Amino acid sequence: MSVDSSQQQLEKAVLDQELLDLQPIKRDKEDPLVDPISITSNAVQSPLEYRLYKRRFVGVVGLVVLNIVTAMSWPWFGPISNETSLEFGFSLNRVNWLGNIMACIYLPVAILIPPFISRYGLRRCCDVGALCLILSSWLRYAGTAKSLSAQSSYALLMFGQLFASVAQPIYQVLGPKYSETWFNLQGRTTATMIIAISNPIGGAIGQLLSPLVGDTRHSILVLGIISTAATPFVFLIRSTPPTPPTYAASRTPPSLLSFIKRVVGVDKTPGEYYMTLRERLDFGIIWIIFSSLVAATNTFALLSAEILEPVGYSSDTSGLMGACLLLTGIVAAIVTAPLFDRVFTRHLAITTKIAVPIVAVVWLSMIWAVKPNNSGGLFAIMTILGIGSVPMLPVALELACDLTRNADASSSLLWFGGNLFAIVFILVMDALRAGSDAAPPLNMRRALIFNGVFVLVAVSFVALLQGKQVRKHMDEIKLQESTQTRRTDEEAPP
Repeated sequence: MSVDSSQQQLEKAVLDQELLDLQPIKRDKEDPLVDPISITSNAVQSPLEYRLYKRRFVGVVGLVVLNIVTAMSWPWFGPISNETSLEFGFSLNRVNWLGNIMACIYLPVAILIPPFISRYGLRRCCDVGALCLILSSWLRYAGTAKSLSAQSSYALLMFGQLFASVAQPIYQVLGPKYSETWFNLQGRTTATMIIAISNPIGGAIGQLLSPLVGDTRHSILVLGIISTAATPFVFLIRSTPPTPPTYAASRTPPSLLSFIKRVVGVDKTPGEYYMTLRERLDFGIIWIIFSSLVAATNTFALLSAEILEPVGYSSDTSGLMGACLLLTGIVAAIVTAPLFDRVFTRHLAITTKIAVPIVAVVWLSMIWAVKPNNSGGLFAIMTILGIGSVPMLPVALELACDLTRNADASSSLLWFGGNLFAIVFILVMDALRAGSDAAPPLNMRRALIFNGVFVLVAVSFVALLQGKQVRKHMDEIKLQESTQTRRTDEEAPP
């Protein structure tokens, strides 16, 4: 056989093989070894390229404004609880339930948010929240009519708070999911921080405004006007960008039920979302600490007047102290979040181990600090609590997302725990209130003992935290692959 003939046969064999490679691979239904996905080419696909869009900041603005406004409803009646009781003829316990109802309704709503997002998207979820915000505003105001009986007024106020209870968790739980969907590794923690602290900002504004804008009826009207004016900001929010910013954003996480099965160890299916025993323990530790600190902060915001007024502080002063805690924490969070994105990118667990024990000790010190003529000491304590507590919100949320690789489900369970514990804290602390014959009457020293000891015990688990940031590591690997592939394509000869 001649050389030319051999060369022609070799070229024909290569051409036949190339044509064969381009043909779809037919799957035999009886052969389990064949991948059920049809393959149209044996060529290796290049990694997905990631992009950022400027409009991601517009969505953050919308979520921040809506978070602020929805958060104002929870502590609104705290600084004016005594005035509300006198003006409407409600008991203090019934006034407290205007806040408790938000924590109770929060629980089922927080659990329903992940499946709702999965089916309808971020934007539709936000639309539901905006509608509930409008309904809550004017149902509450309808309850201020002087022609109504005390029972009718209370029913309308409670229905208004019920709709506000639906709106608040929507914008709060969505924060980590939105930051994962729209931001890359250099901005994700900062975006989560901005959205997360907007809720305490709303709480601080609510505490400041409610006793300053007139009597109780005018105060409720102001809240309704502010809430209604904020609802158009929902149009700034979109569900997803055309191209994801990271590998995690390109994936569809498992359902909430599947996530819970993985967390408790029932589902041990290998794969990208498999959670090791260490990861499950770490998430449990974060859940306990996050829930305890959120409950302690929210309970103090709600009961601030009832804690401080028996020892001689006015409602204005109690509102300022609650606002001091939140506002100093907000400043600290604004300073620290960019550092976690760009400098201390792998130090979320270490930061938690340092900060939260300090916060627990300071909460314990409240037992002795709440006394007459100690406003300076109390403001100092509020400052330390704010600086130590509020920056931990985005840190805990991001660390939980990194551990679980499931932003909406982990965020939902964390906020669920925070509000579940808040209900327990409020009920227990209200039950521990001293009687009218105590010195001073109706003081809450025993309630402060419960609060401080509970937080201290919960925070002690932080010593066991490891906190490996699996999601971040995965995103970094995929980003390196994408960058390397792009460079190889650019350097390849035409």
